[in-house]
Amino acid sequence: MSEQIKHECGIAMVRLLKPLEYYLNRYGTSTWALNKLHLLMEKQHNRGQDGAGIACIKLNPKPGTKYINRHRSNSNTPIADIFKAAYSEINVAIDGQAQRRTDVHFLKDQSGFAGELFMGHLRYGTFGKNNVQYLHPVIRSNNWMTRNLVLAGNFNMTNVDELFQKLLELGQYPVETSDTITILEKIGHFLDEENEKLYARFRSEGYSKRDITEMIASTIDIAEILRRASSNWDGGYAISGMLGHGDAFVFRDPSGIRPAFYYHDEDVFVAASERPVIQTALNVSHKSIRELEPGHAVIVKRNGSLVIEQILTPANRKACSFERIYFSRGTDVDIYRERKQLGKLLTPAVLKAVDHNLQHTVFSYIPNTAAVAFYGMVEQLGNFCNDLKKDLLLRDASSLTPARIDEIMLLKPRIEKVAVKDIKLRTFITQDNDRDDLVAHVYDVTYGIITPGVDNLVVLDDSIVRGTTLRRSIIRILDRLGPVKIVVASSAPQIRYPDCYGIDMTKLGDFIAFNAAIELLKETKQSHIINEVYLKCKEQEKLPKEHVVNFVKDIYRPFTATQISEKISQLVTPPDCKASVQVVFQTIEDLHEAIPGHTGDWYFTGNYPTPGGNKVVNRSFINYIEGRNERAY
Repeated sequence: MSEQIKHECGIAMVRLLKPLEYYLNRYGTSTWALNKLHLLMEKQHNRGQDGAGIACIKLNPKPGTKYINRHRSNSNTPIADIFKAAYSEINVAIDGQAQRRTDVHFLKDQSGFAGELFMGHLRYGTFGKNNVQYLHPVIRSNNWMTRNLVLAGNFNMTNVDELFQKLLELGQYPVETSDTITILEKIGHFLDEENEKLYARFRSEGYSKRDITEMIASTIDIAEILRRASSNWDGGYAISGMLGHGDAFVFRDPSGIRPAFYYHDEDVFVAASERPVIQTALNVSHKSIRELEPGHAVIVKRNGSLVIEQILTPANRKACSFERIYFSRGTDVDIYRERKQLGKLLTPAVLKAVDHNLQHTVFSYIPNTAAVAFYGMVEQLGNFCNDLKKDLLLRDASSLTPARIDEIMLLKPRIEKVAVKDIKLRTFITQDNDRDDLVAHVYDVTYGIITPGVDNLVVLDDSIVRGTTLRRSIIRILDRLGPVKIVVASSAPQIRYPDCYGIDMTKLGDFIAFNAAIELLKETKQSHIINEVYLKCKEQEKLPKEHVVNFVKDIYRPFTATQISEKISQLVTPPDCKASVQVVFQTIEDLHEAIPGHTGDWYFTGNYPTPGGNKVVNRSFINYIEGRNERAY
């Protein structure tokens, strides 16, 4: 999207399933697992640039040695920093003695990141400041190996306050209220209970304390711990965890909101937030990579055995459609096809906007993430041209001349690269307020491809959220080219409602579609609806989330999608713009046709997959009316 939106995090896990010597002999390196984790995280850098962290657990460590190690960084180059630190520890241990580099047992004893179980995380922060303390993985430490918990996740919980109260009821006194710490302590509580239950059982059976430690490690029930801990979670999540003795898991929410994929063979278990990164890291087919089913956990025991357990009853599948439209890497085979289909399905509306005048219309896209959808639009434009050529040839069959045939056959869409983002300038502009002149130059335009006063210009964007970049920058620079009309086409529908499951879109007042609806209500003398919605939302403030209704839908109900699009077109048009401006959006129906397997569309429809979503959207509206510039959860 042409506007920066912080979103979702990325997770990665690597678990070696054979002795360390095996990987040295087969792959020629003693850091094979660390290398793979590095690659998994680099290929997911799009998912988080606020910070990154890695952790390693060593199986069967010598007593008295450190077996859980972690590095985190919130610098401008966090991935590079954490892996530099990890590799540096290995180099320090080697101390210039080359033979030590191939001594896997020496490295395991002397360096922190020579082990069997690795976890990585990339952060886009939606809670708290960007301090190292907020970065994952987070650790709950204990002298008992089976009570140590390392956690990293891609999640947001809508009911953090409720979960915090549950912790108080359990007798805990958490020092933070973030969903990360709340989830860590909730799982940790039931991990403690499981340990205590097993200890009492084995003690009553006459086993020694030392023997009991080993028996707990072998029999601890990760699935049951997760069931008890997650019974009242409301949100979207893909959570990865490691226990100190070596058990590991990845757990996905019941609606499948957040993505999670895994692969395993005889050598290794790998999990990540996106499928193509596993393909790249391990050079395996996409068919061998599995998507973790909603409500399920994949659990890898210390002995290397792998099981899939249903933790929570799967709900109606509402996997995030924004993942497919924009956030995930477009190199996934299915995402690539879906994005092309989004462009194809949007083409009829675009052609209508320019009166099907291909001769005097130039087609382009902004930004680069819209390129795949643009390829789909180009294909559909080509199909339209082919049909048009057939019709013209048949119509003029009796009077065709070579010159006329050449004229017809040359009919094709005019495809150009119109705008290029100036990355250096974008980096320089850290705040947009009172800097409109600089903001208006974030993109460079290609001069000479538009015939001023004659041509239309169509630019495809993958989504339009606030509209500020369109108004302050893109429309202005495109208008310098002198087009008669500028059509901005969004491959996503109108974004009308806040997200609360991991994408940083929480304030209704930021959305251009919401502002357009408010303006229409005022213009049509229906302002009373605004106050009615506010009162309805206030009446529900104290209700349990399960009883809350999304009344914000009433703000949009009086108007068609076309009417709101027309108002958006007016709002994004700068006052000095010479060209007429029209914004065209994808329809909800075409969105579902293009992306049938990911029906999570709450940002467009207000149909939230969990009860907490309705509570969040109402709180967001109350904040808007009361002038509170804060997140709604």
